[in-house]
Amino acid sequence: MAFLQAAANKQDSGNYEIDHSCKFETANTESLTKSQTASNRRTWTLSFWFKKTKVDSALQYVFQSVVNSSTTFDLFVNGTTDWRVYEYVSGSRNIAFYSTVPLTDPSAWYHLVIACDTTQSSAADRFKIYLNGEDLTAVSGYFSTAAYPAQNYETHINNSAATLSIGKSTSASTNLCGYISELNFVDGLMKDEEDFGKYDHNGIWHPIEYTGSYGDEGYFLDFADAGDLGDDESGNGKDFTENNIAAANQANDTPTNNFCTMNPLWTYANAQVISEGGTKTLHNASTWAGAKASFGVTRGKWYWEYKTISGNGTDVIIGIQTDEGVALTGNAHNIISTAAWYIGGEFWVKDATNGRNSVDVTINSTASHNHTYGFTLDMDSSPQRISVYQNNSVINAGDNINIDGLGGKTVFPFAACYATNGITFNLGGCTISSISSAATDANGYGTFEYAPPSGFYAICTKNLAQYGG
Repeated sequence: MAFLQAAANKQDSGNYEIDHSCKFETANTESLTKSQTASNRRTWTLSFWFKKTKVDSALQYVFQSVVNSSTTFDLFVNGTTDWRVYEYVSGSRNIAFYSTVPLTDPSAWYHLVIACDTTQSSAADRFKIYLNGEDLTAVSGYFSTAAYPAQNYETHINNSAATLSIGKSTSASTNLCGYISELNFVDGLMKDEEDFGKYDHNGIWHPIEYTGSYGDEGYFLDFADAGDLGDDESGNGKDFTENNIAAANQANDTPTNNFCTMNPLWTYANAQVISEGGTKTLHNASTWAGAKASFGVTRGKWYWEYKTISGNGTDVIIGIQTDEGVALTGNAHNIISTAAWYIGGEFWVKDATNGRNSVDVTINSTASHNHTYGFTLDMDSSPQRISVYQNNSVINAGDNINIDGLGGKTVFPFAACYATNGITFNLGGCTISSISSAATDANGYGTFEYAPPSGFYAICTKNLAQYGG
């Protein structure tokens, strides 16, 4: 199946635009919850987009309706094994779908539609699951378990005895780590995927605006109000309670403008722990650990920001690295094809087999967790260059550093940390760092502490489609 943003330069103009999403994080036990009013438990439709930025063995609950510990409707990602939709009642699973394919791309937005109508005479028509426009219940072998509900079975959706939870299990710290966007719930109607999305001429699945009825107990979460992220915009007033969710959970990273985040799938001898929607990295050992972003660029002019958040703030190295720069041994920043700045010290380019060669520039800076460090990367100039900013002022001598032997390659935002040091990344789509100015690039994309210099842009699919990547 074709995922949205499979190729950044294949976006159609005139598509329905989604401006916001909501970030969820396990460590913060963030969720949206509400009680339910009795309504149609046999016929309903759930549609939403999500981006899962953590890839490990943990369960990540996306949606749940809970009466008690033995009576639940669950939708969760089962680590790197599979993902599941089921209804559990006193030891029996009256609905059960277990995939044979895991969802492990931390840079992709997935669209899921679950449509139920247990009044249908044919079992196969009673429960449908669509992923990015494809009816998976019609794909032979996609589900290792496929148990349809009995005719006229009453689910625990719209059950007044059940509590709804989005982004977390109600009984455990098993959150979604990532983002949810454009969540529609339709009461009393079984909709299909074409009510919520369409394929473009490249075969990429895109969202469209849902324009149908929501029924009596339906709701629509667009996450547009940062002060009320549980606000229902369907007109029914079915608002959710925000649990450990604040204005900072609102993100610009959406299905129609996918932003670069840090990617846990890159291989290093020691890897940083990535959290907060792919915007925070942390290391807690006396080794150097690496982290690299999800989107690489070969051309264009790009901007992003960092802040240090723990440790001494000096044992941190930030810069760029190519897709060649991966290794199972050695320090992450000493790998060939790296251009990086040791905060408070030198900037170097390593593009040969020995040493930090070719370019070695001393940058005068005093490390501080209060500083916002900015990077500009110019892949269109000849030679290609990078500059380092501290609190909106260039701090490298000569303004621009020649990235030398990394020119012409695909490069990614990169960082390495030692001991207890940590970093928050602001790649424009979301950040947990406090932002005072909420500056955007010239196209109006991203939310930064400082406005990107003229001609430089956030690394997101809309800008990549316009300026290359």
